[in-house]
Amino acid sequence: MKSKSVAVEKSLKSSIPKTVGLMLVVCLTLSACGGEGPGTPLAQRKAIFKQMLKTSEDTGGMLRGRLPFDGPTFVAGAAKLDALSHEPWKHFPAVKEAGHTSAKDAVWERQARFQALARALEARTGELVVATQTLQLTPANMIPPMNNVEDACDACHREFRNH
Repeated sequence: MKSKSVAVEKSLKSSIPKTVGLMLVVCLTLSACGGEGPGTPLAQRKAIFKQMLKTSEDTGGMLRGRLPFDGPTFVAGAAKLDALSHEPWKHFPAVKEAGHTSAKDAVWERQARFQALARALEARTGELVVATQTLQLTPANMIPPMNNVEDACDACHREFRNH
């Protein structure tokens, strides 16, 4: 009987750390979700904003000498930025969601202003695309319309994003 008790005790001692470890992994996994699953509006708009930032950094980098200027790549980046600029707004639900977001409450409290700034960004990215089609593709010619895009982003961030 004593040997059976010792065997059970040894079994418990070896399984407790495994059980605790498994529980810890499950808890961390669940806490990481935090309402930001891939299909949530928050996750969708974050993904779009990240793509916009990457594209803007690349096109802006070509104009500031961080990357070599390449006309066709710049044109493609401007077109991508324009397409992306129309996407994130549909992923802002009518009521603020519970997940961690950098959006201020003002997004939902001042919808008319938020939408006006969204349309301004869309207009500026459209103007950038037009500039790539009508002006000679040089950094000097592309800087002003790109600055307008960046200014439109900054205006919205100042009013509606927690940095």
